[in-house]
Amino acid sequence: MLSFPVLEAIGIFWAADAIGGWVLLWLLLAAVAGVLLIRIERVAWGARLLFSVQSGAHPLAALFASGRILLAGGLLVFPGFISDAIALVLLLIPGTWSRRKPDPLRPANDDVLEGEFKRESDDLLR
Repeated sequence: MLSFPVLEAIGIFWAADAIGGWVLLWLLLAAVAGVLLIRIERVAWGARLLFSVQSGAHPLAALFASGRILLAGGLLVFPGFISDAIALVLLLIPGTWSRRKPDPLRPANDDVLEGEFKRESDDLLR
């Protein structure tokens, strides 16, 4: 656990030696992206959870997706290239940004009722 920040520092110094001051720009942009991910997901997790419950999906899937995004945002805020790579892997895991997939057994339009009908005369309806 203690070696992770040391490895991050060694990686930053190595990259700064190789490419110069662009490392600071990368670290700044990664931190800004991480803060934005955390802020957006902090608002969106409730809606994601509600949407999964309404669509009949298991709510833990939505919680795990939100947790992966929050963890990736935290890793992007933490300075270093190893944590940025782990954050990108977390963001690219299938299911993190999944959309609602249509159920093949469910009709596309839920308002349509199918069946037989018989028209009654207006006199019988009064």
